[in-house]
Amino acid sequence: MVQKYESPVRIYKYPFELVMAAYERRFPVCPQMPIVLDCNITEDTVSDDGSKRETHRRCKLAVEAPYLFKKIIGVDVVFFIQKNFLDLKARTLNIEATNETFSSRIEIFEKCRYYAHPENPDWTCFDQVATLDIKNFFGFEHSMEKMGMKQYSQTTQKGKEIIEFFIVELKKEGVEHVDRTSTAVSSQLVVVSSSSEKPPLSRDNSILDADYIAKYLGQLSPLQESKLVQYRKRIEEATTASDGDSAVPDYQTLLRFLRARDFSIDKATTMLQESLQWRAEHRIDDILSEYKTPVVVEKYFPGGWHHHDKDGRPLYVLRLGNMDVKGLLKSVGEDELLKLTLHICEEGLKLMKEATKLFEKPIWNWCLLVDLDGLSMRHLWRPGVKALLRIIETVEKNYPETMGRVLIVRAPRVFPVLWTIVSAFIDENTRSKFLFFGGSDCLHTEGGLEQYLPKDRIPKFLGGACSPTIPTVAEPVPSKLFTRCFLSACHCTLIHEGGLIPKHLYKSESIDVEGGGHGGMAQPHDHHGLYKSVDLKPGQIFELLIRNADPRSVLTWDFDVLRNDLLFALYRTDKQFEQVSNDSFSSVFDAPEFKEGVSYTKLEDKVKCRPKEGVQGSHEMLTAGTYVLQWMCPPSCDGPAQLMYFHEILSSANYKGSMTSLQSGFSSNSLQSR
Repeated sequence: MVQKYESPVRIYKYPFELVMAAYERRFPVCPQMPIVLDCNITEDTVSDDGSKRETHRRCKLAVEAPYLFKKIIGVDVVFFIQKNFLDLKARTLNIEATNETFSSRIEIFEKCRYYAHPENPDWTCFDQVATLDIKNFFGFEHSMEKMGMKQYSQTTQKGKEIIEFFIVELKKEGVEHVDRTSTAVSSQLVVVSSSSEKPPLSRDNSILDADYIAKYLGQLSPLQESKLVQYRKRIEEATTASDGDSAVPDYQTLLRFLRARDFSIDKATTMLQESLQWRAEHRIDDILSEYKTPVVVEKYFPGGWHHHDKDGRPLYVLRLGNMDVKGLLKSVGEDELLKLTLHICEEGLKLMKEATKLFEKPIWNWCLLVDLDGLSMRHLWRPGVKALLRIIETVEKNYPETMGRVLIVRAPRVFPVLWTIVSAFIDENTRSKFLFFGGSDCLHTEGGLEQYLPKDRIPKFLGGACSPTIPTVAEPVPSKLFTRCFLSACHCTLIHEGGLIPKHLYKSESIDVEGGGHGGMAQPHDHHGLYKSVDLKPGQIFELLIRNADPRSVLTWDFDVLRNDLLFALYRTDKQFEQVSNDSFSSVFDAPEFKEGVSYTKLEDKVKCRPKEGVQGSHEMLTAGTYVLQWMCPPSCDGPAQLMYFHEILSSANYKGSMTSLQSGFSSNSLQSR
């Protein structure tokens, strides 16, 4: 497989002629590049007028590899042929290098260019492309590829530093200017209008150079820079001429999609093309100017933008525990809630660019603070969860890597149940950004909010000093959702308290029917096959055995009884079952209720679950051992019972706070009614 490296443009803020004088100082050797042992000129030709020069060198390089590897291949040094083509009139230097050693087994080709900046003739640009094709190398092809590209990327990092070093040396010697050839002409390699007054770094799609990367993208490795350059060219090639330059996203967007696919150009291209098509179909580019916030959302949606976190990320505060999920769905509908979320995401993109300029450092994601105080089983209303999963799926596909940190505060005991259902749909990389804070005191505890948010920006309802005036539902509500608060010392946006939405504002009662089951509960198998099914004959028992090696982790479950009654209970045993893996092991067996010779400790009282009931629960596994989720079809049943279940373990490392055992909760009609 051919490996390719392509660098972003480096910009030297010196004239081309001075850079060339510094470049010549690199030969035959220089201490900054110890890998180069010697360079001998084998051919040197100069044109009659002295404006063109072609130089060939044979360079001797040390093999930077483990001693055993060098012994196997039988060499300590390798030779490269370098050809330089200097044109002082065009102000360009083209360099080509190929390997002489092992040329029948390996093909290495490098092409570099120095040329006058297309918009500033007193600056010099540099870029390079290299390919590595290992055909046959003693069975070490894969290892050689990895080692070769790693060493090459490390070497390229030193290139700019060396030029800068020798320019300083020249200036110490009194050489600060080198005369330009009288017949010099502007470089035609890159055609850009020289009349532009804007510096290239002021545009989103400007030349990708080190200054631009540092200011707008952040630290990237040479290989990541190379992937970004190649990715941009791939997207440009896929864009039709009629689309124009505006169809190519800016570098920040390209980098986000690359990161989301672990810098795989093919996967990132597919993801971005699908997202661009989605944006066009749904007119997402116009959402900031065209979206009209529904009155119900203005009055009852408990969220808003609120300053920045300590890293400069825009901060969005969502008081999820105060959200009337059923009321919002019945008053505005699922599509409108999705549109609201997309509007917030587009605002986030805009605020990130503003924060980048404000703090003069790359800000390419935002922070979400979720207050769960008030969260209860009513939030697990299945149509609401279904809508949430749709929103998460849409955001994950089209706004990758925009979430820098998620702070979950005042998480109650019921939270792991919701997390069980939702977390499976969140990208693993995004999940790693979630931080959980249990209990009411999330401000002053060690590692609390003050670690991530300025104290004077923490809302008062979380124990901070920032206290925006928040009207109740009965009070007049400002016309805009993101209204500035009334305190002169605080410039945060208004974050509504939420509350129950009056039923007279409901537009549809059809959600219950659409959701299916009691209380509009969708069947679990709608959730992308996460749930498993089991049938139990009368008198049979089904056990799910979970081996826990992580004390204080949390076991969560969600199941539906689809047919006939079931008895459910939670036990713990010290017995180590051979079949139990690191995850879980399930088995179905006939009564008696307990396996012979196994000692069970009951952790939750047995509950009777009727058909069409959904049950959710969680339990903090304080100690190591085997935990048993047990369902039994009573012998008195007139037929088999059917169960759909799902479980997950929330790691103790991912939960900051204490959690007591939570009894199972029923998501039946009685719990959803108000």
